[in-house]
Amino acid sequence: MPDTATAPATDPILSVRDLHKSFGSTDVLKGISLDIRKGEVVVVLGPSGSGKSTMLRCLNRLEEPTSGQIIFEGEDICASKANVNSIRERMGMVFQQFNLFPHLDALHNVMLAQEKVLKRSKEEAERVAREQLARVGLADRADYFPDELSGGQQQRVAIARALAMDPHVMLFDEATSALDPELVRGVLDVMRELAQGGMTMVVVTHEMGFARDVADRVIFMEGGYIVEEGAPEQVFEHPRSKRTRAFIGQVAS
Repeated sequence: MPDTATAPATDPILSVRDLHKSFGSTDVLKGISLDIRKGEVVVVLGPSGSGKSTMLRCLNRLEEPTSGQIIFEGEDICASKANVNSIRERMGMVFQQFNLFPHLDALHNVMLAQEKVLKRSKEEAERVAREQLARVGLADRADYFPDELSGGQQQRVAIARALAMDPHVMLFDEATSALDPELVRGVLDVMRELAQGGMTMVVVTHEMGFARDVADRVIFMEGGYIVEEGAPEQVFEHPRSKRTRAFIGQVAS
């Protein structure tokens, strides 16, 4: 009889089944399967070239899977009739590069997609933009242009822009790797607060402290496979795979 105390209460918000992705003759993803539940923070670790970012980009169809199935909120988003724009509205993504429009100040960078994609009025878009800039600690930088902001501040504007679209899931692809070390903490603090607020998050990162402290589950990838997954304590303190142990030992040294 199943243990109802530990059984999940809801169906996954995002399910991946036997996901493959090839670029020409190069197989990058070789059969990825995982479930992500509402409010869960999943951190994906692994060496460069392991397929982490490709997997993340497949989740919102920035990369087209070669085969497999991705179910998001009950919808097969790999189906030919899937509305990719609707999927991306509900699945925010923050990249390594900030991708802000240099000719727009922070406020209008956060307003633009709301007006163009969600068809919000200028007044509503501005209200939401100011709310989200305050949420990431940049209420006093609304009229600053990207070249007047530090890299960490630009990344926080990018996070505010994604949050302004009211996403159901947030994807972070090495969001701190382009930042100077002293700027990383501010971005990670914003991500921690989002996690504490119940945001569903899939985070590709090399920030081990963040993974230990914030993740509900840690996934280790190598060579296009999920090699290991589990609670942070299990993966970091008692990894089952030799490859996981070697990676953690190398990063921690």
